[in-house]
Amino acid sequence: MKKSIILTLLAVLSLSLAFASGGSEGGASRTFVTIGTGGVTGVYYPTGGAISKMVNKKYDEYGIKATVESTGGSVFNVNAIMAGDLEFGIVQSDRQYQAYNGTADWEATGKQDKLRAVFSIHPESVTLIAADDSGIETFEDLKGRVVNIGNPGSGHRGNAMDAFEAYGINPETDLTAEGLKAAESAKMLQDGRIDAFFYTVGHPNGSIKEATSGARKTHFVPIDKVDSLLAKYSYYAPSFVPVSEYPNASNTDNVPTFGVKATLCTSADVPDEVVYAITKEVFENLDEFKSLHPAFAVLTKESMLEGLSAPIHPGALKYYEEAGLK
Repeated sequence: MKKSIILTLLAVLSLSLAFASGGSEGGASRTFVTIGTGGVTGVYYPTGGAISKMVNKKYDEYGIKATVESTGGSVFNVNAIMAGDLEFGIVQSDRQYQAYNGTADWEATGKQDKLRAVFSIHPESVTLIAADDSGIETFEDLKGRVVNIGNPGSGHRGNAMDAFEAYGINPETDLTAEGLKAAESAKMLQDGRIDAFFYTVGHPNGSIKEATSGARKTHFVPIDKVDSLLAKYSYYAPSFVPVSEYPNASNTDNVPTFGVKATLCTSADVPDEVVYAITKEVFENLDEFKSLHPAFAVLTKESMLEGLSAPIHPGALKYYEEAGLK
């Protein structure tokens, strides 16, 4: 009797340990990963959803279960990856560069040398939208107005600050700067509580559509004096806002600006086989991935290796070498 009780207890203990460590199913270890994104109205959130959807379809093969978390954006994602709170995060290419090199938000904490790049995704344009009745037609007209420059820790706040520098405007003294999350901006603009807001995002975007479709008429403001930025920062490139995506905006032509790329990042501590599986699924089913959001339409396998300023994770590199991309 005692022997059977002991054997039963040992079996229960073994089962408990298996579940605590992830267990197994179909012979594959179960691995749970979380992808940090951004606000639910941006492109980061559906991007994370698209990646997780593709990976989870192959759960029986890889044993990887991916979930998506809405976060404060690029800076938060980098810090959470480095702390081990996230396995993956979507990060603007400029923030990836700054984190790995220990500049900007990481000047005090130093180089994030365990940050690793996986692949880049869609291009993101620094978008400035203003109300027609605000009197803001040029970037210089932001002086004296109420402008949302983005929440602390967001990539678009950093881009806005760079744009202010290029134009010689001090947002602390020349205007009233708000630090709202991107998801709040459209409503605040339509309610008349701000005159304009910045949002670095892939187009088309739901929040921008909301801002351009309300009773208060709005338009995009050009950010065209950025030669100094392009020369100073290699991660910036000329870009534009495609007005055709926003038929209710007052603009008639595409609006010039500058931009970055969204990139998928991880940590050197994340196992090679996990990063390899995620990379392989996205790249080998790229047409399916591109169909999951309009912002992905311009993607090619080659372009998805651009804008990576942190070292490529060995798991991703293994796939790129097998595929002849590296």
